[in-house]
Amino acid sequence: MPTPIAPHVVAQLVVMADDLTEPVAPGWQLVTATLVAIALLVVLITVVKLNPFLALILGGLTVGALAGEDLNDVITSFTTGFGTTAASVGVLIALGAIFARLLADSGGADQVVDTIVGRATGRSLPWAMALVGAIIGLPMFFEIGLVLLMPVIYLVARRAQVSLITVGIPALAGLSAMHGFVPPHPGPVIAIGLLHADLGVTLGLGLLVAVPTVIVAGPLFGTLAGRWVVVEPPDTFDTSRDREQVEEERRPSFVITIATILLPVVLMLGKALADIIIDNPDNGVQKALDIIGNPFIALLVAVLVAMVTFGVRVGMNRTQLSETVSASLPPIAGILLIVAAGGGFKQVLVDSGIGTLLADWAKGANVSVILLGWVIAVLIRLATGSATIATITASSLIVDLVAGMSTGEVSLVVLAVGAGSLFFSHVNDAGFWLVNQYFGLTVGQTIKTWSVMETVLSVAGLLCVLLLSIVI
Repeated sequence: MPTPIAPHVVAQLVVMADDLTEPVAPGWQLVTATLVAIALLVVLITVVKLNPFLALILGGLTVGALAGEDLNDVITSFTTGFGTTAASVGVLIALGAIFARLLADSGGADQVVDTIVGRATGRSLPWAMALVGAIIGLPMFFEIGLVLLMPVIYLVARRAQVSLITVGIPALAGLSAMHGFVPPHPGPVIAIGLLHADLGVTLGLGLLVAVPTVIVAGPLFGTLAGRWVVVEPPDTFDTSRDREQVEEERRPSFVITIATILLPVVLMLGKALADIIIDNPDNGVQKALDIIGNPFIALLVAVLVAMVTFGVRVGMNRTQLSETVSASLPPIAGILLIVAAGGGFKQVLVDSGIGTLLADWAKGANVSVILLGWVIAVLIRLATGSATIATITASSLIVDLVAGMSTGEVSLVVLAVGAGSLFFSHVNDAGFWLVNQYFGLTVGQTIKTWSVMETVLSVAGLLCVLLLSIVI
C-alpha cells in the first residue's frame, strides 16, 4: 500500500479529484453514453465474439465520444488508466502466475490434495474437497486450479462411489470463492485498486466472507446437487495419478507447501494488523511491516521462497527452474491486457463525470453502496459472462460513492462487487464450458449444478458482507 500522505497533500488531491470528476456533459447525455458503451461491450463480446481487450478500447472511446469530449482528451484518459492499472495490478498477476506454476510443477498442489483427501472418508469427503479447492485456489487462477483438481475429483468420486458432482461442486466452490473474494486474484485486486481500498483489510475480511460462503455453496449445496445430477466419474487420469505416486518422494512436504502458500497472506495480514494495532507511521516495526506487507513485496518474497521450496528442494536445476518461471508468463498475457484495458475504460468513465452523477443519485435515493455495487456487477456478469469485466465496470461506476467511507466499509464494497461478479455463470462464460466439458455434463445439467452453485456463492457472499456491515 502507498506511504501515508500528509493531510495538506490529501486536501490538494481531493480538490484535483473533484476537478477531474466534474461532469463534462448534461446528466442525460452521460447516462446515455455510459449505457451505450456498456451495451456495445456486451454485443462485441457476446455476439461479435471480439476479444475483450479490443472491446474495452472501443467501449472507452465510445463513452468519451458520445459525452462530447475532445477525442484527444479521451485517448489521454484511456492510456493513463491503462498504464496505471498495468503498473499496479499487472505485476501482482504476473507474480501470482509464477508462484502458481511453481506450486503445480513441484507437486506441491498434489501433496496438499493427497494429504487432506487421504484422511477424509464418507460424509467428510465434500468438506475435504472444499478445503482442498480453497487452499489450491488461494494462489491460483480458477482455470489452473480446475485443471489441477480434475484428476483428484475423478479419483475421489470413483473410490467413494459417489456422483462426480458430490465431490466436484465443493472443490469448485472453494476455487471460485477464492477467485472472487481474496487478493491477489485479478478481480479483488482490480476492485481494491479502483476503489482505493486497503489490501490487508480486504484480505482479512475476504477470508471471513469466503469461509461461510464456501460452506453453503460447497458441501451443503454439493450434497443436494449430487442427488439432482448423478454423473459417473470417467477412468481418465488413472495413469497420471500412478506417475505422480512414483514421483511422490520429490514433492515438497505438506507443512512446507502450506507454509509457502500462506506466506504472502501472512505478510499482508501482518501489515493490516500493524496499521490497526500500532497505528503510528513513525514506528519502526510498522514501517518494516508496511514494506514487507506491501502486496508487491509480499508476493515477490513468496515467489523467491517458492523457488527454493518448490524448486531447488525438489531437485530442479537452474535450467528447469528458469523454464518453469518462463512458462508461467505467456498464458497470462491476455489477462494482463484485458485488465489494463479495463483500467483505461474506467478512467474514461471517471473523467467524464458519470461517477459524480451516480453518487449524487445514490445519495438522494439513499441506496446502499454495497447493494448497488453488487447489483451492477451482477448485471454486467450476466450480460458479458466475464467476472473481470463485471468487477471493472461496477467498481468504475461507484468510485465516487465510496468517498468518505471508512477503510472497512470500502473493503466491504470491494467484496460485494466480487460477490456480484460470480453470479450465475452461463453460456457466455468460458468457465461454464470448462466445467461442462471436464464433468461431461449437458448444458441443462451444467446450469443445475455449476450455474446454481455460482449463484448461491454470490448471494451468500452478499449476505455475509451485509452482516459484517452491521458491525463495521
